[in-house]
Amino acid sequence: MTEQTETGHAVIQSYLKTLQSSPGVYRMLDAQSRVLYVGKARNLKARVSSYARPTGHSRRIERMIADTASMMFLTTRTETEALLLEQNLIKQLKPKFNVLLRDDKSFPNIHVTDHAFPMIHKHRGAKKAGGAYYGPFASAGAVNRVLNQLQKVFLLRNCSDSMFESRTRPCLLHQIKRCSAPCVGRISEEDYAASVRDAQRFLSGKSTEIQGLLAAQMAEASEAMEFERAAALRDRIRALTQVQTAQGINPAGVAEADVIALYMEHGQACVQVFFIRANQNWGNKDFYPRVGEDVSPAEVMEAFLGQFYDTKDPARLLILSHGIEDEDLMCQALSDKLGRKVEITVPQRGEKAELVEGAVRNARESLGRKMSESAAQGKLLAGLAEAFGLEAPPQRIEVYDNSHIQGAHAVGAMIVAGPDGFMKNQYRKYNIRGDELTPGDDFGMMKEVLKRRFTRLLKEDPDREKGLWPDLLLIDGGAGQVSAVAEIMREHGVEDVPMVGVAKGVDRDHGKEEFHRTGLRPFALRRNDPVLYFVQRLRDEAHRFAIGTHRAKRSKAVSANPLDEIAGVGASRKRALLAHFGSAKAVSRANLSDLRAVEGVSEALADRIYAFFHEKA
Repeated sequence: MTEQTETGHAVIQSYLKTLQSSPGVYRMLDAQSRVLYVGKARNLKARVSSYARPTGHSRRIERMIADTASMMFLTTRTETEALLLEQNLIKQLKPKFNVLLRDDKSFPNIHVTDHAFPMIHKHRGAKKAGGAYYGPFASAGAVNRVLNQLQKVFLLRNCSDSMFESRTRPCLLHQIKRCSAPCVGRISEEDYAASVRDAQRFLSGKSTEIQGLLAAQMAEASEAMEFERAAALRDRIRALTQVQTAQGINPAGVAEADVIALYMEHGQACVQVFFIRANQNWGNKDFYPRVGEDVSPAEVMEAFLGQFYDTKDPARLLILSHGIEDEDLMCQALSDKLGRKVEITVPQRGEKAELVEGAVRNARESLGRKMSESAAQGKLLAGLAEAFGLEAPPQRIEVYDNSHIQGAHAVGAMIVAGPDGFMKNQYRKYNIRGDELTPGDDFGMMKEVLKRRFTRLLKEDPDREKGLWPDLLLIDGGAGQVSAVAEIMREHGVEDVPMVGVAKGVDRDHGKEEFHRTGLRPFALRRNDPVLYFVQRLRDEAHRFAIGTHRAKRSKAVSANPLDEIAGVGASRKRALLAHFGSAKAVSRANLSDLRAVEGVSEALADRIYAFFHEKA
């Protein structure tokens, strides 16, 4: 008979004898050593003793204490270190009873490169390259709108440095008055630098100053009867106005801030973040952290701040809808991260309070829409379970599809859906590697994709505790594809994951789909069944993702230039070779003496180029 593991208050009480009154982080674990909760404390002994008391806890904390079989502790030198360590562990371990930020993507910036003729473009990720960065913007769409208008106003290039150096004549953007063509000398370095400075002044919030300058130039051009130049300046002023209109609210008294508003209802929460930079609204983004029914707004807000700014730079001022318990610690941690002072405020009146009020309204409306969508999604998942004979509504559906043209540039794609809709951060693409596959062998491609998927699943989550295992597989295809996938699943010892093949049916008509399951006869759903429409949307999304991946791979292969793979052939030598021979194909056929005759190509480099094309076999 297996011995029962002791849990609850007594277990927690037993740790008090060895604990110190120092700051640190604690972890509460269940009988299977799974982390239930991660917390920080200014005084570890005092915090843990509060859990040892049998009364005075919320229902969530009572459940957590009842499940606790052991604890782990790590002391830190300072309370700030404890705060940072706590948030890192929460993001890494995803404990059951912690507030967890589920969507934590990076935000795009505008990057003005460090170059004699700087490029202005969208940038995501670490700011390693030189130049100036402006942001963050809430979405790629917000950045693209601003970039689009800035190109019209300041005529700055957005091509890569290699493209810039290889141009011999202006591109289409110059013809449609979106670039001043510095690549071919249509503008001086001094004049281009002036345009760059104006663009940076605009991104720094000095838009009124720029508009006044352009208006003065337009008046001068009109007086000099240079009407074409005056019209161009007028169009640039209009483009600037459009940027400001699209930004909506532009607070006069708040130069730089992140406005963070929380709204909670029925155990769910929405956090809205508005980015205010240079007195301009650079967009907003909503987040839906995982919370419990009895979690306080202060706890949700503090957890959100710690996890959100773990990989992002905070603004100088954080304007919150709800205060947090350890405001001093959070300010210190964020100030240390940014290298300058960060303030937190919960305004009660004035312009800042109006900003928070607007953000809260957005959070309330967003949560309402999401709850409505979740309810509808829940009904569809329940209908799907009934139609396919599943034990319960699936929480994770994986849909697979392949895309190729006569076997060329073949890719496999997996999309994922669940109670909250499509889970795009879980999508995966697979480059088909099977050299032995017959071109166009859909069965073989599907087998390869599923083999790689289950091999990885068994390695990363063998105990099925991380939520990575599907509750339902949807395969694009009929009995053949289902049989091929079933074979792969048997090879991996996976026989408890339901699988359904979705075939086009009679005349390959949309709406007459047949569903195939292992060992059962095919069946169809009513033509107007909402579950049928749901499955069609899932399949269409998988098809869209697979097609997009295939096109990107094909486009990359088409545009690839073999000269780029040769060490020592940079932009200038590549340009010289193409000018001399006319194409990369002609370079590959050239003999050694012809290669050595190209200006700038040394004998050693000519030997290397010749060897690259003639010794590959």
